[in-house]
Amino acid sequence: MDTKKKAVDMRLQGMTKKQVAEALGIADIGRLKVWMRKYREQGDTGLIDQRGRSKETLHI
Repeated sequence: MDTKKKAVDMRLQGMTKKQVAEALGIADIGRLKVWMRKYREQGDTGLIDQRGRSKETLHI
């Protein structure tokens, strides 16, 4: 989650998606758009990788 949070913070500070992708070595710029949307909708919780986790585990 650190990279996602760092990327979101950089975007909120005004960096472009391209600048953030280059700075963090992210090949898929589209990921940044998805992370920003999830952050806006769910806050930090939206940045947690939920693949392979049950719903009970996610509601800690």
